[in-house]
Amino acid sequence: MSNSRSKSVSSSRTAKGISASAAKLRLLKKLRCTLKFEKLAWAAGVERVAGVDEVGRGSLFGPVVAAAVILDPAYRIRGLRDSKLLPAERREELALLIREHSIAWAIAAVDSARIDQINIYQASRLAMLHAVRLLAPAAGHLLVDAVRLDCELPQQPIIHGDALSASIAAASIVAKVERDRMISAWDPVFPMYGLASNKGYCTARHLAALLEHGPSPLHRQSFAPVWSAPVPQEVLSFMLEETAEAVSGEDEPAALVSLA
Repeated sequence: MSNSRSKSVSSSRTAKGISASAAKLRLLKKLRCTLKFEKLAWAAGVERVAGVDEVGRGSLFGPVVAAAVILDPAYRIRGLRDSKLLPAERREELALLIREHSIAWAIAAVDSARIDQINIYQASRLAMLHAVRLLAPAAGHLLVDAVRLDCELPQQPIIHGDALSASIAAASIVAKVERDRMISAWDPVFPMYGLASNKGYCTARHLAALLEHGPSPLHRQSFAPVWSAPVPQEVLSFMLEETAEAVSGEDEPAALVSLA
């Protein structure tokens, strides 16, 4: 019994006794976010280098949101870093600067139903790919946070890219601000989950609400804390109305935007 418990503890904590998430946060804070990768691409003759990132992979509720940003080499935006390391007010300020002064930026989202179909990893890659395709003008080279996308553009996956590359950090910030706005808009509809404060992530209040009320139609049913909730999924009245209309042939069923 004691052996299994010690293994469990060691899997979630480092040798220094801190959690794995806290250790990762310490590491990210030590990394320097620069234009090193962008400058290498610019020096090779690439005019438009796009940073690409997603947010919301660990959330239990709502879409995964991705952004692609092509920074202007002639305009430096100071303070870019991983969105997780920035307070909400600073993210909002930086997001405005990024949208105003970048050569191009784009946002794409994949909803919870699609996440359940193809898994969160593939949904994240899909959202990032769509964000890249929405860029106008198009990118000539991609800097992507940790993964490789299914496209022919030259690309460089960078581990901890949102903490090392200014372009990826910019994409992280734009995506985070947009997703927070989207999730907060659902808070009045599902007030029991505290979405305005937890943005759908696995907080104590959110887990307690799942146990008491069950999941909403916008929860990710393939995530363990959601499918294991003892209360059946809530069905909203407007969804029942739309289903009835679809059956009668009067209208097409409404759905969340799902990029596929």
